Amino acid sequence: MKRVFLLLLMMTLWLSFAPSARAEGVSNLVVPCKESTAFLQRAKNAAPGSAADRFKKIIDADMYCGKDDGLPRLIADGRLSRIGDFILPGILFLYLSGWLGWAGRNYLNVVKKRENPEYNEIMIDVPLAVQCFAGALLWPLQAAKEILTGEIQQKDESVPVSIR
Repeated sequence: MKRVFLLLLMMTLWLSFAPSARAEGVSNLVVPCKESTAFLQRAKNAAPGSAADRFKKIIDADMYCGKDDGLPRLIADGRLSRIGDFILPGILFLYLSGWLGWAGRNYLNVVKKRENPEYNEIMIDVPLAVQCFAGALLWPLQAAKEILTGEIQQKDESVPVSIR
C-alpha cells in the first residue's frame, strides 16, 4: 500500500510541474529594448554622458523592456546566455552571506571557550574577529568537511528538550 501511495504521489508531482517560462513565452509582456518605442524615446531624451551610455549598454546587452513603459526587465529563466543578470550575482550573494555567517559562528565558538564569553560577545575582540573572517574565506569547504565528519551536529544528549 505504501508503494502504491508513493507511486501516486510521484506521478501527481511529476504531472503538476509547469514547463519553465522563457522570455519568448512572455512576449506579450516584454520586447527587446532596441525594438521598444518607449525605451528608445527615453534614450533619445537622456542627458548626454553617463545616462546615454547606460541606455547604449542596455541595447547592446539585448535586454528586454516592458511593452508599455519601456523600462528594462530582468528575466531570470535559467539561460546560460543571461548568467550575468541573475545567476552570478545570486551565487555571489550566497557566498558572501555564508562567509559572514561562518565567520560569526567561528568567532562565537572560539569565544565561548574563554573565561568571560558574554563580555567577548558584547565587546568584540577585533584581532580575533579579523582572524575568523580570514579563516572563513573557504567556508564551503569547511562546511562540507564538518557535515561529512558529523562535527556540525550536536549529540542528542546535549540538546535541551522542553518538558511540555
